Amino acid sequence: MPLITISRQYGSGGSDVAERVARALGWRLYDNDVVEEVAARMGVSAAEVWAREERVPSLVERVSAAISLGSPEVMPALGDVARPSEERMVEVTQRVIEDAVRAGPAVLVGRGAQCMLAERGDALHVYCYAPTDWMIRRVASELGVSPDVARERVHDINHQRADYVRRHWNRDWRDVANYDLCLNTARVGLEGAAELIVATARSQFG
Repeated sequence: MPLITISRQYGSGGSDVAERVARALGWRLYDNDVVEEVAARMGVSAAEVWAREERVPSLVERVSAAISLGSPEVMPALGDVARPSEERMVEVTQRVIEDAVRAGPAVLVGRGAQCMLAERGDALHVYCYAPTDWMIRRVASELGVSPDVARERVHDINHQRADYVRRHWNRDWRDVANYDLCLNTARVGLEGAAELIVATARSQFG
């Protein structure tokens, strides 16, 4: 079953590109609804999943999780920072993605899908990136925040995404070897990026 994974630097517009690709191909898009499905399967709120997805836990979270494994009764004193656990969330996310792939042609955004599905011959793995200054301007404009706030957000989220992939799959998120197609969205534009991906997919999958 053909599929496309789209990994994206925060601020590059990769999610917007993915939406355009899915619409052009008539394929199912899996982006934010993955969060909702993971939350439903884990019996937690979507907000809890949003707070932990594509990021590694803090030191406090890791210590609390380790303590809770040996002494669950101490958790009320430490708060609920270890629920849901990082490992459990990754496991459930992988199951959601596997189910999505079985359901039909799909465009999957982020969440380590390019690593989970790296060995599949029917996958096209895409990476959307852009110069840092361009991403900062885009985030500042979209969120209505100052360039300094946008710069911190771009840096922190992209750093977390890189750490997430390194921690769980021992891969360099930015390594072009992980991908079949790498697109500078500042250069080609969001619509141009989508058109290139669609053309490549049609050439590869027929």
